[in-house]
This record gives sequence, structure tokens and C-alpha cells, in this order.
Amino acid sequence: MARRTTSPPPDEDFEERIVDIDVSAEMRTSFLEYAYSVIYQRALPDARDGLKPVQRRILYSMNEMGLRPDRGHVKSSRVVGEVMGKLHPHGDGAIYDALVRQAQPFSMRLPLVDGHGNFGSPDDLPAAMRYTEARLSDAAMLMVQSIDEDTVDFKPNYDGQETEPSVLGSAFPNLLVNGSTGIAVGMATNMAPHNLVEVVAAARHLLKHPDATLDDLMNFIPGPDLPTGGYINGLSGIHDAYRTGRGTFKMRATATVENVTPRRKGLVITALPYNVGPERVVTKIKELVTSKKLTGIADLKDLTDRHKGLQLVIEIKNGFNPEAVLEELYRLTPMEETFGINNVALVDGQPRTLGLRELLSVYVEHRIDVVRRRSLHRRRKREERLHLVEGLIIALLNIDEVIQVIRTSDDSAAARSGLMERFSLSEIQANYILDTPLRRLTRYDNLELDKEKATLTREIAELTEILSSDLKLRKVVSDELAQVAKTYGTPRRTLLLEGGVAALAPVPLEVADDPCLVLLSSTGLLARTADASPLPATGERTVHDVLVSAVRSTVRGEVGVVTSLGRMIRVSVVDLPTLPASANPPSLAGGHPVAEYVSLAADETVVGLGSLDPDGPGLAIGTEQGVVKRVVPDYPANRDEFEVIGLRDGDTVVGAVELTSEDHDLVFITSDAQLLRYSATNVRPQGRPAGGMAGIRVEPGAKVIWFGAIDPSRESRVVTIAGSSTALPGTQIGGGKISDYAEFPAKGRATGGVRAQRFLKGEDVLLLAWAGPGPAKAVSSVGKPVPLPDEIGRRDGSGVRLTHTVSAIGGAL
Repeated sequence: MARRTTSPPPDEDFEERIVDIDVSAEMRTSFLEYAYSVIYQRALPDARDGLKPVQRRILYSMNEMGLRPDRGHVKSSRVVGEVMGKLHPHGDGAIYDALVRQAQPFSMRLPLVDGHGNFGSPDDLPAAMRYTEARLSDAAMLMVQSIDEDTVDFKPNYDGQETEPSVLGSAFPNLLVNGSTGIAVGMATNMAPHNLVEVVAAARHLLKHPDATLDDLMNFIPGPDLPTGGYINGLSGIHDAYRTGRGTFKMRATATVENVTPRRKGLVITALPYNVGPERVVTKIKELVTSKKLTGIADLKDLTDRHKGLQLVIEIKNGFNPEAVLEELYRLTPMEETFGINNVALVDGQPRTLGLRELLSVYVEHRIDVVRRRSLHRRRKREERLHLVEGLIIALLNIDEVIQVIRTSDDSAAARSGLMERFSLSEIQANYILDTPLRRLTRYDNLELDKEKATLTREIAELTEILSSDLKLRKVVSDELAQVAKTYGTPRRTLLLEGGVAALAPVPLEVADDPCLVLLSSTGLLARTADASPLPATGERTVHDVLVSAVRSTVRGEVGVVTSLGRMIRVSVVDLPTLPASANPPSLAGGHPVAEYVSLAADETVVGLGSLDPDGPGLAIGTEQGVVKRVVPDYPANRDEFEVIGLRDGDTVVGAVELTSEDHDLVFITSDAQLLRYSATNVRPQGRPAGGMAGIRVEPGAKVIWFGAIDPSRESRVVTIAGSSTALPGTQIGGGKISDYAEFPAKGRATGGVRAQRFLKGEDVLLLAWAGPGPAKAVSSVGKPVPLPDEIGRRDGSGVRLTHTVSAIGGAL
């Protein structure tokens, strides 16, 4: 038992009185009072206008302060102080929080406050009230519309010195359009926003067909329309909520797969679930990537701004399926969230859980009552004005007698009585005539009064007709709602997915490690094919050049790029663009420059491709000074680049090929038209640091311009193009010749070779050379094919002048 001390009655001597109170009864009573206060005065919205008391008081106070859309903004602290001082005796923080939410376009589908300043974001809090400004929005004027026309009841404020509306007129279904959230004692509400146009259409249908079913209304309202857009995945929970007032649905971010860089695809997120901010998503993704619970993400950028809106760019690593990564993001991050609908609102002062039809019915009945009361008020005002106008008209028609009565009266009371008795006027009419200035009593004003009387009579008749017919009253409400939807309606932002995402075959997170071919063109474009067969022809023209090298690999494997400085650089095959398997011939138009994958010096070029397989055949390398080397494939696994030949000063690599068989020939062609071929068995394999051995004897002033490996069992051709060493590179057409490879005898390593073309007058150097399986093809610098001359039998014959300058030559691999 607890004890409570009370004061004695005034007429008794002072003495302590102790009253025994049961603790459980006291706690029960106090808790119920507290719960009642929270439920009815703070946490739950009214089903009629969709506002909690604090929200209603904010809008009403701002309207009373004159903070309309055509006026300037004022400090939010002024609004908070006005509301707290007159109507809402609670903390200023709660009032400001309610004001801020009504100004946030990401929280409300149709904001009611026009905010100026930092009103926060889904991730950040707003600035303090002394830094922000506010005024009513255009939509808010619909909420307080006609509040001075006796449309709603008023009640005393907390101290009885002011009055406040118990509900607002609400010219649109605010509760459904903007939703609501609140936690009371023993109950809570969580209502999703909807599209204004859809809700108005359903309300108008209910006005016209009061017995409409839930299915009829759901034809107009298929589901919520969230301010942040995105997807709603599955509608069964929404249907449950519309039927019973409770249900859940899943919200998903809007994401598309795009090329975010020339080399990589990515996910571009343009909408997030309701009440989810980008920083929350970014933080969660970084946490998952750091803990290695989420793989396949290379980079994440938040490009959100006020012009483009939300834009999160997630770069996907090559080798991972963007669609599969997106599904993982939905599963592990707030990019997919669940919204629990709990439609609890106050109806006739009692908390109730309402379905869609009940919510619309409560609003429609409220709106009908508002329009009825407004019509009654307007008719009464017009009748009162008509009564005065009729009195003025009588006075104007008898102006001389009116003046005579007034002049002969002792005082105003006598004058009033005289007018009432003489012209059968009411006291109100007589007082109005006495208060009217004489300048009003002219012929012109008589005409104006006749016109005003006709207008008032017509308007009274129209209002009476509306009030006497329920159908006409409903039509007025419906027409006003239609105008609101036309003025303030916006397209749907949230896409509804019936039944959720269709069940598809599982997409593997990583790209399959299928066989493929890695291709290199003469201009340094890299790409891979969708499969490993057939081998393309190096002479087949792409867009601007020909293919010069192809290496078999797998999608998730690696190949080596050999440069003119003797370096081999690892390149991940999965990073390369994929060419269609059906392309015949394969086109490297979709290839990417090799410089995007490797860093090259200013004078460094790519000369070939090689496999990194330690059990492979290894590389054969030829240099400009005539050095040859076969490389033992002991490539380091922990290094991205390494030397494959130790070059002498001033020397460079001119060719590097994968030697698939020791039965192949190694072939050099020099600028002075010498060709040397010998078996690869004449060259001993060496380790990577070795500098190679003499491959061909190069005369002073000459250099090696082509090196490769040829299968002597296949029919091959030798193409050479001669020109002048004094001409500018790429400007002379030159003379070309095609010879049978078999016409060139094999000789020993480090010898001088045999003549491959006889120079004509004005020719002293080979511009280009190539040897390999035919037929040989040539292209110009603009990608057009250049016809080559017919094959001649003599290996040391002269060339035939070509039609265009040749930039690259190739054949079959």
C-alpha cells in the first residue's frame, strides 16, 4: 500500500491526513491516462484529415500567421514558438520534427510545408530551426481551405484562452496520399503513401457508387506510390493490407546494368526503398566487401546531386555477372527492405484498424460533411447580405421619405423605429441604412444593388439545390477532387511487380571459365572470342587493321603481352571485351586499346601475345639487331610484369610468337631484303634473364623488320613491300611482291640469309614484310583493303607498284 498526503478542508484545523491508496489501482489509472494522452493527443492520425494533433496545429498556426505560398518564408523557430505557445504544450523538438517531415519530399508524396534551407535527407538530420525557413505549400492550402466558413468544429486549447480546429477540411485524401507513422502505447500506425491521382479516382468512384467493393476500388489504387520511387516486389501483402488493414510488402531499389567505364560494366542505382538513404547503403556495401561477404564489386561512387538526383554507381569486377551481384545486393543490403502496413487511425475518437474501403469511406463522409457545412454557411451569409440589399433598395426607392424620417427624428433610436414602422424594415436593415453613407444612395448604386440582388438570389438557389440533393452534394465533392488531382497530380513513381520477380534460372555470380581466343590486331586492339574455335585468319580485315596474333586461353585465365622493350605483362582475359562467336571474320571493332590494360613507355609497343602456361611451349623472340631467343616458360606467378629477354643497348624486340612445335622454322626478314630461315631446334631454350643468341647477321645500316615462326609443312607466302628510305613514313605507296615460302632455302643460324626482293630504281629498303600461311591480305591506314600483286615464282624478283599505301599485312594463323 502507498500513502498520499492531502490538505485539510479550509474550515478545519490544520492536521496531517493520510489516505491509503492501492498501488496497482493508482498505476493502472495513471498509465491509462498517459496512454490516452499519447494515443489521442500525439501518436495517431485522424482518419478524416490524416493529421496528428501537432501536424494539424502547425498547419493551422501557419495559416493564421499568413504564411501562405504567395508570402515570404519565415524562420522555422517563429512557427515552432507560435505553435508551442498557443496550441501544443510540448517540447519544441517534437514540433520542429513534425514540421520538418511535412517539408521533406522524400518522406511525403505531397509535401505540406515549403521549406527553405537544410531540411535533412534520409541519412542526415535537418539544420536547427533557427537556420531554416518555412511557409505553407500549395497543397497545404487545400488542407486549411474554407476553415473560416464553419466547415469544422473548434475546441478550446490547453489553457482555454485560444481555440483550435478539431480536424481540418482536407480537400484531398491526405492520409492515403502522404501516409503516416507513429508509435502510441500498446499500438502503432504505419501507413504507406499513395498516388494522388489514383486515390482521387477511387474516392470519386466511391462517391458515385457508395456500395463499391474493395476490388472495385483496387482497380483504381493498385498499390502504394512511394515518394522515392523504386519497385514494390509482390502485391499479395498489399491486398491483405487493403482488406484487413495489416500486411507487408518488399521495396526494391531501381538499378540498371550499364557500361560505367570502357572496360567494365556496373550497376547504376537511381532509386532506393522508402526511408533508405544512400549513405546507409554505401556503408553496408563497404562493410560487406571488407568482410568478404560480398564479392565482385570493384568500386562504389555516390554521384547524387540536386540536378541528377540519386545516382549510386557500383562498378563490377570483370568476371562477375552484374545481375547476380545485384541479387546479392538485394539480399544483403538495404537495397531491399520490408514495409509493414498497419492502418491504425482515429475514427470518432476511437483507434481502429482500417482497410482501404474504410479509409476512403471515412474521408468521403468527412468531405461531404465539410462541403455541406460550407454550403450552409455560404447560403446563410448570402441570405444575410440579401436581406441588407433588399433594405437598401427600399431606401433608394423612397429616398426622400427616408431622409425626411431621419431629419424629423430626435435620435438614432427614433430614426430606426421610424424607418422600421414606415417601410416595414427589420432592425438589422434599419441600422444598415442609417450606417450607409449618403454617397452610396445614388442611381448608379441602385443599379449595382439590383445586380447584386439577382446574383445573391441565384447563388442562394444553387446552394439550396445542393443542400437539398445528396446526389448534387456528392457531385460537388467529386468535381472538387477532380480539380485537385488535375492541378496537383503527378505520374506514378513506384513500379509494381505482380507476384514478385519471375523465377529465373540461377545466374552464377562469376563468369564461367570457358575456352576462348585472345586476339591482337596490328594497331594494338585486344579482345577475346566467345569460344576457342575456329582460329581466325590474321589477314581477315577488321575495321582499321588485321589480326596479327591469337593465343588460346580461358575466360578466367591470363595471357602475356610482350613489348618491344622485352617485357611480358600479365593481362586478365576476363577484362577483355568479348567478340561474338558468330562473327566471321572476327571484327575487333569492339576491341579495346592495349594501353588500357598495360602501362607502356613513350617508345614502347606491343609486338605479340604469349601463353603463361608453365607447361606450354614458350616464346620465340627476335630483335631488331638480329638476336633470337627461345624462352623457358618459368614465369613468376607473383609478378604482374617481368623481362623475357635481356636486350643490348639500342636493341628492341620486333617479334614474339608462341612456338607451338620445335619442327617450326624461325624466320627473319631485314630491311635490306634478306630472309633467313632455320629450324627452331637450332636455338637452345634459355631462362628469362638471358640475352639470347645470334639469330641473323645484319649488315651495317640494316635492321630486322619482321620475325616469326612458320610451319614448313604448310603452304606459306612471303610478302615484301619496298620503297625509299628518304621518304616520309606512311607517304609512299611502294612496290609489293608475293613469293612462295618454299623458294627460300633454309640456312644456318647467324648467317646472312638470301635475297627476298630486288630493289628497283628509287627503292633501297623494305617498308613492310610478312611471312605465313596464305592467302595474304593487306589494309590501308583507313582500313580499306589494298590489292596485292599476283605471286611470282622468283624469290629475288622485283615488286609491282601498289595502288595504295599499306599499313598492315596478315594471313592465316
